[in-house]
Amino acid sequence: MRAVIQRVSEASCKVDGNITGQIGIGFMVLLGVEDADTDEDLQWLAQKITGLRVFGDENGLMNKGLADINGDILLISQFTLFAQTKKGNRPSFIRAARPDKAIPMYEQMIKTLETITGKKIATGIFGADMKVSLVNDGPVTITIDTKVRE
Repeated sequence: MRAVIQRVSEASCKVDGNITGQIGIGFMVLLGVEDADTDEDLQWLAQKITGLRVFGDENGLMNKGLADINGDILLISQFTLFAQTKKGNRPSFIRAARPDKAIPMYEQMIKTLETITGKKIATGIFGADMKVSLVNDGPVTITIDTKVRE
C-alpha cells in the first residue's frame, strides 16, 4: 500500500457536484492498493497514519498527533499512486490492484481508521471521478509505502 498524507486545514471531495466527504483540520490521505498488499500492511499503515506527529505544539514544533488536535481524516482511493513511468510517457498501472481486491482493502482501511481514531472517516467514492479540494497546511506532505518501511 502507498499513502500520500497531507496535513490540511480543510479538505473535501465532490462527485458529480455533491460533497461525499469533508473535514476541517487533519489529514487528507490518498491511498493506493497493490495486489501484493496484505492485512498486515493495512494494519501497519493505519497505525502509522494515525500516529504521525506533524501538528505544531506550543513551541511551533511538529510534536502533536491527530488525536492531540482532535483532527479528522479524508481518505481517497487513488490507484495512480502505483503508476510506472519507466518507459514512454503514458504511465502503466499494472501494479495497482484490481477493484475486486482494492475495494475490500479500501473499505477495511476505513473501518480500521475509524476503530483507531474513534471517529467517522470522511471518504470519496471508489472508482468515481472525484474532485478533491484541500488547503495543505505547511505545506506538510508525507509518503509512506508499506513495502519500503524506512
